[in-house]
Parts: sequence; C-alpha cells; structure tokens
Amino acid sequence: MASSVNPTVRRRRLGSELRKLREQKGMTAEEVAARLLVSQSKISRLENGRRSISQRDVRDLCGVYGVEDHRIVDSLMQMAKESRQQGWWHAFGDVPYSVYIGLETDAASLRVYESQIVPGLLQTKNYAEAVIAGNLPEATPEQVEKRVHVRLRRQDRVNDPDSPLRLWAVIDEAALRRIVGNHEIMREQLEHLVHLSTLPHVTVQLLPFDSGAHPGLSGQFAILEFSDATDASVVYLEGVTSDLYLEKDTDVHTYSVMYEHLRAQALSAEQTRQFISDVAEEYAG
Repeated sequence: MASSVNPTVRRRRLGSELRKLREQKGMTAEEVAARLLVSQSKISRLENGRRSISQRDVRDLCGVYGVEDHRIVDSLMQMAKESRQQGWWHAFGDVPYSVYIGLETDAASLRVYESQIVPGLLQTKNYAEAVIAGNLPEATPEQVEKRVHVRLRRQDRVNDPDSPLRLWAVIDEAALRRIVGNHEIMREQLEHLVHLSTLPHVTVQLLPFDSGAHPGLSGQFAILEFSDATDASVVYLEGVTSDLYLEKDTDVHTYSVMYEHLRAQALSAEQTRQFISDVAEEYAG
C-alpha cells in the first residue's frame, strides 16, 4: 500500500510549483540556470520531478523568483524535505524503473495496454519469474528474485482493501499464446487473470488476432491518473535502457484516444473471461 509520503509524487508536485513560480516571473529555464551557474538541464529535471530537489535548491530558486512570502518558502522547503525520503521500493536496492513505481504507488487509476505479456500487476509469481528470467538472460538468480519481489509488492495496490487501484487492462491475444515458462505456468496464470478480472475495480479486455490492425501496434503503454487535481496524468513508455514519461496535455490526450479505440476493438469483459478460460483449458489439456 502507498505510504503517507510518496517521494516521487512530492518531487512532481514541487517541480510543478517551481515551474509556476518561474513562469510568473517571466523567466526561461536558461535564464534561471545562468543566474544560478548551473546547467539548463538541471532546472528542467527539477521542474519535471526527475531529479531530487534539495532544500538549498528551493532556497536558491525562491531567491531568483523573488518569493517573499515565508509561508510559501517554508511549504516548498517541507516538500523538498519529504521528496528526499525513500519509498518502499528503495529497500530492494537499485530498481531501474523506480520513478514509475513511485507514480504507480500513488495513482488512482491505471490504463495499460500490453502486446506481448500479461501486465505485471496481474502476474502470478511463477509467471513473473519466467518473464523476468527470459527478459534478462544474463541476470543472476538473486537479481531475478529481487525483481520478482518488487513486482509482487507492486500488486499490493490491486489488493488494497481500503483504496485499490482502478485498473483497466487491454491485452493482445499474443500474450495468451506465448508460452512463458511451460503449459502449467500458463494455465495457472490465465486462471489467475480470469479471477482478477471479476474484481469490481479490475477490467480486462482481450484484443484478438482477428481484430486486425489497431492503435497499439507500436507497443506497450500505460496511462496513470491521480486523485489530486494538481498531479497531471502521465503516459509511461517502457524502454530497454531508459523509459519515457509524457505529461503534456496533448500527449496524454493522444494516448487516451488510442486507448479508447483499443477498448472499442477488444472483446467485452465477459467475452474476454470466456476466451481466456478456453485458452487455459487448452494448456490444461
């Protein structure tokens, strides 16, 4: 479950506030960087929440922006302090997609499209182990185990009895047909997927092969939305060596429209459960 203070979300909120102050001052990121003798990329990374923000950074920026209200400065300084705390995922060491985990931990809803595998939040332990080991052929058993633990811990959001994540997953038929591990692991995974799809806050739709070309052919993506109106929605695109986070309204809108088309082309939730159950029976046989 999410902690009371999420450092990733705090950084995003603080960065957003600092960007507003800069814009109100009528300054560009380049001008601010020149005043503080730092790189323009540092200012951009502070504002988009991709870099840890120190209280000294806040003090210096408030000085440049001429912020005289001590209550505003104190509030921003407190946010900077909280943004440097560690989330639960830091206990597992260096997790390459820690920024995404921080966002997912605080998200109110998640819409995900997967073209090759079952989404991580809906995976069984055995399936997750097989996926991670296959995706990282040079990883040690210990490294695989750590990533599996992180993936299973992320699933606490789906199982949270008080504030479960609203999850909508559109999955390509290829994810059902690709044998990850073995037939028994696939049967277990698909039966688990059917079970989770019956939860009131989880919707699963299958995109069958015969649906033809569709907007998801370019690959996996996820759209995260937050309950706090000050937190902008984020589109997450997973990469091999780096990930991409899109927050512009136009980008989020484009992917949201794509997702609606995917939902329209996919089978209904009930049809999906029957389809997955039939494929699970094939693996059982």
